[in-house]
Amino acid sequence: MGKIYYIMGKSSSGKDTLFRKIKQELPMLQTVTLYTTRPKREGEREGVEYHFVTDEQMHIFERQGKVVELRTYNTVHGAWKYATIEDGQVNLAESDYLMIGTLESYGKLKKYYGAAYLVPVYIEVEDGERLNRALTRERQQEVPRYAEMCRRFLADTEDFSEDHLRAAGIKKRYYNDDQKRCLDEIIEDIRYGKF
Repeated sequence: MGKIYYIMGKSSSGKDTLFRKIKQELPMLQTVTLYTTRPKREGEREGVEYHFVTDEQMHIFERQGKVVELRTYNTVHGAWKYATIEDGQVNLAESDYLMIGTLESYGKLKKYYGAAYLVPVYIEVEDGERLNRALTRERQQEVPRYAEMCRRFLADTEDFSEDHLRAAGIKKRYYNDDQKRCLDEIIEDIRYGKF
C-alpha cells in the first residue's frame, strides 16, 4: 500500500525548496504534477512545477470527471485555478508519492484516496520571516506582483488557522527556521515511518 506524503504550509514557508530536496534525497518517491490556470513565474517550466492550462482546458477536465480536487483563488489578476487531475499519475498499489499543496487540497485528497494513504507534512515559518522571503522572491520577478503577494500572505492567516489545522488532523509541524535540520527531520520521518 503506497502513501502520499503531502507537503503543505503557508506561502513562502519553503515548501517548494523542501519538496525538491526531499525528491533528491528520496528519488523512489514519485511526484504528481498539478494543473493551474495561473501564468508561469520566472524560471518555471511546463510539466515540472505545474501543467499550465487555459480555463477552457480546465473546464474540459471537469466535464470529463477527471478533477480529483480543484481550488479557485480570486487574485488581483483574476481567478487562478489549481487542480489535481486523474490523469494516470497516481497508482498507490505500486508507489509512494510526494505531493505539495494547500490544507484545502490535502482534505480533498484525503477524502478521494482515503485517510490511510495521506501523510501530512506541514511546514511552518514565523510570519515575519515568511513576509521577508516573499518580498525577496517577488523582487526577482520581471513584473513583481506585490498586491498578489500581500493577498496570499493575508489569506494564509485564515486558510491555515489553528482551527483549520486541527480540523484537518495536523498534529506534527516541521519548523523551517533551519532548512537543513527541517529537511533531515522530514526525511527521517518518511524513511522510518515516524508519523
